[in-house]
Order: sequence, then structure tokens, then C-alpha cells
Amino acid sequence: MKIWIATGGTGGHVFPALSVAEELVKRRHNVTISCDSRVRQMVLRDSPKKAHIAYVWASGVGAKSRLKQVYALFKIAVSAAVLTLRFMFLRPDRVVAFGGYASVPAVFAAHVWHVPTFLHEQNAAIGRANKFAMRWVKTLMTSFPSVSGITNSSTRVVYTGLPVRSDFMEAAGATLTGNMKILVTGGSLGAQILDDVVPASIAAMKNKKIFVTHQTRPENVAKLQKFYADNKIHANVLSFIHGMSDAIVGADLVIGRSGASTVVELQTIGRPAIFVPLGINPDQAANAASFAKSGGGFAIEQSKFTPRWLTSTLNDLFDNPSRLVKMSQKALVKNNAVNLIADEVTK
Repeated sequence: MKIWIATGGTGGHVFPALSVAEELVKRRHNVTISCDSRVRQMVLRDSPKKAHIAYVWASGVGAKSRLKQVYALFKIAVSAAVLTLRFMFLRPDRVVAFGGYASVPAVFAAHVWHVPTFLHEQNAAIGRANKFAMRWVKTLMTSFPSVSGITNSSTRVVYTGLPVRSDFMEAAGATLTGNMKILVTGGSLGAQILDDVVPASIAAMKNKKIFVTHQTRPENVAKLQKFYADNKIHANVLSFIHGMSDAIVGADLVIGRSGASTVVELQTIGRPAIFVPLGINPDQAANAASFAKSGGGFAIEQSKFTPRWLTSTLNDLFDNPSRLVKMSQKALVKNNAVNLIADEVTK
């Protein structure tokens, strides 16, 4: 079977697509992966050796400039026309799109030639690109059991989960260390609130035996290292974490933003978390709310994420380690997304 996988934009869209592509190649299907220039190197580096690579001329439409928005839409339209012609001669049997505007051209071309098309939504609230593309799709696969914003009642919705890399699968169900370890996943421009609140909160805790692994932006590393040292807090401050699965396994609690990949990775391993959704991103708020509803952690608005609140919460959690164990058990979700998606596409 010839299967076209459309992805692009960010690693959050690409890694799930590549995981499914690898499984489909193992099942001896002929796989082509299309992507845009932003993730070209990532796809070339990590895609299965037997998969074919194609490029589309597309980018996000989220720019504030009206001119840039029009230009982005023009690129998507041109790419859709090019793929429509390509599909006329080299028609795939299935198209699987993993969200983002870079996947829209393939979805449109598949619609023109009546190719069965599957769309995967990462978040607990459907994104703009997927909401637009749903008019041409019969099956929507989701990362979370419930997804808000689905308006097309004729679309079949299937809960598959979100594929994660193999190292997270191998760490599934790892027990807590019980060593009072906190992992802070910052590092982006939008995560400054974590650098402002978390160190001050830990410094005010009753128990100073906490060990912190704190990911932050490169320009903040020295400042945070000094703060933790001055307050006699054991901490490892770094700008990039090599081996995120190992870092999560080594933590008893994770504090960070709530992108879909982050939430599902914690569910796969089974780790309690405090999520502070990015205020301008409704997708993150929905992801965090879904996680909190399971009992695996907290979803706290950024305006309410204060040192006083966090100190109180951390004191309560680490004074009652059995509560963290119960939260980790509730957070754990079996992840069989790769096989479920591959089965759904090829049946």
C-alpha cells in the first residue's frame, strides 16, 4: 500500500509522524513523508531509511502582519496545486496528516482524488489548521479521549493517543525515585514565568533536601545557578536536556508548560506534574485540564502561579510522598498509539 504522511511546522508534529512512518515501513508499506523547510533536517535525519521524502512550500498563518498571512496562504495554495498534480500521476492509497498548515496541501490533494484521508489532532482542543482541513477528512484521530472545537459532525472521531519516541515507551510505568527530585522544563521565551516563580518557591520550602533539574534559556543559566547555590539548594541548571525520558524517570514531580507531547510523555511514563499553560495558547490549557482531570497533577493559570501558591503546594506534596505515588499512578496512561494509528490507516 502506498501511504503519504504529511507533517511539518514543529517537532511536536514531526516526531509522531515519523514514529508511525517507521511502523508502516516495518509492515512493508511504501511510505512517503512530506514536510516543509522548517523541519527538513529533522525529517532527513530521523525518518526510516526506506521512506521517501517530499517537500512542500508552506508555513504557518499565525503572523500578525496581514501581508505575511496572505503570503503564507499563497504558499499553501501553490503547494496544494502542485500536490494535486503529483497525486494525479502517483496517487497514494492513503494520506495521513499530522496537523499544522504544512499538512493542508496533501489533505486537499487527497480530497480532489478521493483518497481516504486520516487526520491526527495532537491537542485536547482542535487547532486552526486541523479545523480547516476537517472538511475534507472522514476520520479524525485524537491524542486525548475528549477534544473540544470539533464542529464537523460527519467526521468519525477515533481516540488513538499520541505516538512518542521509543525511549519513552521503554520507560513506561517506571516507579518514583522517592528522593524529592523536581524537573523544571523551561527553555523557551514563553517559559520565563517558571524561572521567576519556581526557584523562589523552592527557596521558601520547609524542607531543603529537594534536588532540582532546571532547564532554562542559555542566558539564564548562570543567574539561576547562583540563586540555587546562594540558597543552599542542590540543583542542576542547564539549557538543554539530552535524554528527556531519563530526566522524567529521575523526577518525582515535573513543572512546566503543557504542550501535547510533554503531557503525553508524562502520561506514558507516569509522572505527576504541575502544568502552567501558555496564556495565549488555548490548546495548552485544554491539555493541562485533561491531565489534571485524571488526578495526575495540577493545571494552574499563569496569573495564579505565584511563589506563595507553589511553595504551599510543594510543601504539601513532599510532606505526603504517598500522594505523589498515587498521582503518578493516576497519570499513567498506556500508550499504544503507533499500532492503533497504523491499524486504523491500513484496515
